[in-house]
Amino acid sequence: MKIKIVVGTVLLGLILFHHVIAQQPPALTSKNEVGHPSRFGFGRLATTTEIALWDIDVRPDGKGLPAGQGNALKGKAIYTIKCMACHGNNDTDLSKIKPPAPLLVSDTLAKSRPKAIGNYWPYATTLFDYIRRSMPYNQPGSLTDNEVYSLTAYLLYANKILKQDQVLNANTLPAIVMPAKKLFIMDDRKGGPEIK
Repeated sequence: MKIKIVVGTVLLGLILFHHVIAQQPPALTSKNEVGHPSRFGFGRLATTTEIALWDIDVRPDGKGLPAGQGNALKGKAIYTIKCMACHGNNDTDLSKIKPPAPLLVSDTLAKSRPKAIGNYWPYATTLFDYIRRSMPYNQPGSLTDNEVYSLTAYLLYANKILKQDQVLNANTLPAIVMPAKKLFIMDDRKGGPEIK
């Protein structure tokens, strides 16, 4: 009886193994210059629509900014609902409070602490890009472009970089010169051990 169980189990195992192997795509033998297969036999090519959903980067010169607009008044209302729980209330003294996320408002003096948007970020477009991709923490990417423009306007206003009634859009945002821009040096090395 034991032999029948063992033989049956082995046969069942061989049948399952053969079935799994038969389901596998054939191994690809073409190799690229490095010696890796040109394809690994899983996944699929992303569609143009799928790539467009992820292709949302914004450069310092503003290339990649979407249509839309916002201002600090709308941004403050959005900040209160979607950002204040983590980043704190910008209308109160937060020097003795440690919120769960970094403070976003500080004076624009380069030596002031803590580092925040007003005294550390070199480009206003980077702020837009970061908010758009990763905020709010519990739902990254859920803000509309108008909400991101408004939040960016509010945070720039709170850091004394922007006037409260100024409208931000794809044309006005790249024109903002951040106070900390002068503290950054473009690395124009072409390679090698050059140090600046």
